[in-house]
Amino acid sequence: MTTPPPRLALTRAISASLNRCALTHLERTPIDIARARAEHAAYESALRAIGYEVRQLPAAPELPDSVFIEDTAIVLDEIAVLARPGAPARRLEVAAVAAALSSHRRLEAIEAPGTLDGGDVLKVGSQLFIGRSSRTNDAGIEQMREIVSPLGLEVIAVDVLGCLHLKSAVTELAEGTILMNRRALEPTPFAGLRSIDVDPTEPNAANVLRTAGIVIMPSEYPKTRARIEAEGIRVVTVPQEELAKAEGGVTCGSLLIHGTRRAR
Repeated sequence: MTTPPPRLALTRAISASLNRCALTHLERTPIDIARARAEHAAYESALRAIGYEVRQLPAAPELPDSVFIEDTAIVLDEIAVLARPGAPARRLEVAAVAAALSSHRRLEAIEAPGTLDGGDVLKVGSQLFIGRSSRTNDAGIEQMREIVSPLGLEVIAVDVLGCLHLKSAVTELAEGTILMNRRALEPTPFAGLRSIDVDPTEPNAANVLRTAGIVIMPSEYPKTRARIEAEGIRVVTVPQEELAKAEGGVTCGSLLIHGTRRAR
């Protein structure tokens, strides 16, 4: 009997200073920290239920956005690329994540003048779509292209128009199929993929996490959930109302590591 490869989810505890998070597209409204922590715990429980070992890094009181660990790195099969977040205050989040990743992947890094947030990077097969956004610039995209081209990955830049990150507007649902809010990005680069639109009354529903044959998505978007389930895709929902006030989504809360490739 073949033992399945290990699956690890790195998460980070919610900082008590979450109400001071960096905001780009939303008006600041009070976040109930206790409820946000309960939402994050439910998310971690969902990951455990589908077979992930969840390893939570400690909270950083001085780093309000650090729960959104996805923005600090891009984990691929062969390597992990340390991001250089576009919000300068968030760059202090990277060191702890680098230490946690170093025993699982060889590390590369985005360097100045490049900026790149992990939330702007969407891998679909051998294509790496990278959002040109308020957090990710052309220099960061070009550095990423140089890093991943030897791995056989094609980098495709996408203009992000009305949201924080690329994955706020598009994520993968199944092999060759994406979920999209086409009003928030330039859709042309995705023409070769099959796309499902979010329900027009739920423009923020495009951020879902595909893993282990299911899709994790916020419970606040039932109409888009129905569209996904109509495709025969199993959906697990988690509450995200408080975390959404910090411009967070379900992809933001974890870095998923599959297999046991070690740093070289």
